[in-house]
Amino acid sequence: MSARIQVVIIGGGTAGWMTAATLAMSFAGRLADVTLVESEDIGTVGVGEATVPHIRFFNQKLGIDEADFIRRTNATFKLGIEFRDWGRIGDSYIHPFGDFGHDIDGLPFHQYWAHATRGGADGLPKLEDCSLPIVAARDNRFTPPLEDPRSIGSTYSYAYQFDATLYAAYLRDYSEARGVVRIEGRVDAVEQSAGGIDAVRLADGRRIAGDLFIDCSGFRALLIDGALKVGHEDWSHWLPCNAAWAVPTANAGALTPYTRATAREAGWQWRIPLQHRTGNGHVFSTRFTDPETARAVLMDNLEGEALAEPRMLRFRTGRRDRQWVGNCVAIGLSAGFLEPLESTSIHLIQLAIGKLIELFPSGGVFDPADAAEFNRAMALEYDRVRDFLVLHYCATERDDTPFWRYMRTMTLPSSLTEKIAEFRERGIVASYREGMFLPASWLAVYYGQRIMPDRVNPLIADITMATSRAHVTRVAAACASAAKAMPLHEDYIGRIKAAA
Repeated sequence: MSARIQVVIIGGGTAGWMTAATLAMSFAGRLADVTLVESEDIGTVGVGEATVPHIRFFNQKLGIDEADFIRRTNATFKLGIEFRDWGRIGDSYIHPFGDFGHDIDGLPFHQYWAHATRGGADGLPKLEDCSLPIVAARDNRFTPPLEDPRSIGSTYSYAYQFDATLYAAYLRDYSEARGVVRIEGRVDAVEQSAGGIDAVRLADGRRIAGDLFIDCSGFRALLIDGALKVGHEDWSHWLPCNAAWAVPTANAGALTPYTRATAREAGWQWRIPLQHRTGNGHVFSTRFTDPETARAVLMDNLEGEALAEPRMLRFRTGRRDRQWVGNCVAIGLSAGFLEPLESTSIHLIQLAIGKLIELFPSGGVFDPADAAEFNRAMALEYDRVRDFLVLHYCATERDDTPFWRYMRTMTLPSSLTEKIAEFRERGIVASYREGMFLPASWLAVYYGQRIMPDRVNPLIADITMATSRAHVTRVAAACASAAKAMPLHEDYIGRIKAAA
């Protein structure tokens, strides 16, 4: 084995080039040589345009300038996700990338709000009014958070909405400038031995050998499934949506700093505003509707002119039994897929890359313990994301279609049942060392879909109702004032573009 590990990435797209960029920044020229194999003839999914705040830190670690990134990927800013018609038809709530108020005397703010509502909600601000990112999003305003922890302006984060194809191209330029070698070609065969994968052969006969192979080939999963036959855990019982139509439209109306997910008869529809267009899609279950009906639902509910014919994607929800086997690591859609309801796909890619860097084989020696730890951590991350997504479906009062009747009555994962029971009983959201969604995320869905705690913290129950109401009113006023001082989202982006 050579002194430097030969890493071969199969597949480009967001997963492949995010992986290549990180390896280039971390190891290329020292511990590893990186080769990426992709074919122009094979398209990428390319609809994962919405992200969660962790992507900011990924870009920062690569040393990417935010303004340059915003300009080159037609990106917009994202303060959260609006959910329409999920609890009941006519409902609307936002899952914010930030807190509801701030803790008071070491006790969660939402407990004060819940206590205040015990005396009646008349004249009391809504819980959403006590979240600065929600108030700003509703008014289409944006500015980065402040660093002063004493300010309400520090109580939120943000993510991006961008053109995934442009982002992959951006990272390709970054990677190739740092030594990553790109090979154009289609993988035709995989050579294996007792030690794992030895090489891949391309359709034109070229042989690409390596020490570590990373499967970023998307749903095709050429290595982890096609060659290694690793099993797949099927989650269609809990997440039965298995197809989506996607179509871009011209922008219409204000440039919103949030993604929208609107519940439909047999699934839901996304809306993701970018600078140059809006991404739209309808995720649906073929058990409860047919593709042509689902297509019509999407096309009948667009806000702008369609810029192309819609295209359909098919998928299955779940994850691989193992994502690291021998000298092969699956990252991205080859490792598993959870529908894009909470924009988690790119974050799961990012988590896998970070874990791979942490456990990178020293001197080319593959320790089974490293693979076992990688598989343990990633399985847990996928499981907890699954539970959060399922919560949106099961916490519904809708019974107007067979799809929603099934979702509200299906058997839930025991881990989710326990979490809901804990919140109903005491208003507590468990915080984990691993798991991407913080308590505020769970609170947004619980309260947004009318799951309320039966009792509040005894220390809060002991204070006067007037004190709780005063806390809530004061926080809501601070959020309204801070949001009003922000520029419009579109104007903030305009300043970035003008400064080029």
